[in-house]
Amino acid sequence: MTALGNDHITHIQAIAQKSRSAMNSVLDGKDHAVRTALITLFSGGHLLLEDVPGVGKTLLAKALGRVVGGSVRRIQFTPDLLPSDVVGVSIFNQEKRTFEFRAGPVFANVVIADEINRASPKTQSAMLECMAENQASVDGTTYRMPQPFMVVATQNPVDMEGTYSLPEAQRDRFTARISIGYPSTEAEMDMLDHHVEYDPLSRTAAVTTLDEVTQARELIRHVEASPELRAYVVSLLDATRSDPAIALGSSPRAGVQLLRTAKVLAVLAGRGYVTPDDIQALAVDVLSHRIVPREGDDPQLAASLMGDILRRVPVR
Repeated sequence: MTALGNDHITHIQAIAQKSRSAMNSVLDGKDHAVRTALITLFSGGHLLLEDVPGVGKTLLAKALGRVVGGSVRRIQFTPDLLPSDVVGVSIFNQEKRTFEFRAGPVFANVVIADEINRASPKTQSAMLECMAENQASVDGTTYRMPQPFMVVATQNPVDMEGTYSLPEAQRDRFTARISIGYPSTEAEMDMLDHHVEYDPLSRTAAVTTLDEVTQARELIRHVEASPELRAYVVSLLDATRSDPAIALGSSPRAGVQLLRTAKVLAVLAGRGYVTPDDIQALAVDVLSHRIVPREGDDPQLAASLMGDILRRVPVR
């Protein structure tokens, strides 16, 4: 692959800006969520959206699929959902006397795992191989996911009725976790003016292609990260593991995901190298869902603890 040059940076910036504008036209006043979704897409990761129902989590995922021109499949997670309902099943063809694989809805470019924590842990775990290795194994045969592949999961707060906590191993597969939140008064007024008469997604068209996204992912990996910067990332991870207020610290995978997203942010800023500011801008969204506070698995508390760590760990 050709090394990352200024022309490549400019091209990726243009793709990201067009995608961001198209998604912002659908999601009023949610630019941070839109930017984080695009950063996750270009880093090759997966996104977890945690919030109360009705604030636009599914709309964000659908808009992301529309702008990249890829296939979008939605899985509604329910208590009776089985793993085979997610990845697919082998069915015996009596005419051909052979088994044929019927692919499940997880085989798409953008998979919307809606209310993922309403399903049992067994079914939630069916997503693990798909998210970690871009493949699914069924009856001894491995099937590759289409590329690019991204899971956008929505999750209701755990204290709501009929929800299960995601296993730590599965949460670690998500690159970032964000909360969309309620819209501002102005944005909500715009929604009442424009979203009642028509579906906002109906006017959203693809602004890039799957090939461009895949190429951008490969080019972004060439963004430079100095040894000092990598040491800074490791020091942040170490701080989560030694903090007395944290029962479970960040995994090594967390550092890899943090650096990958920081490389995307650097390119979006027009640079071919990562700075500590890139790391700090993403650390809370990328690391907080991977730690478990001793006082309880509370997202706001985890984010607050990560903020404290960022303030006390010196920049290298």
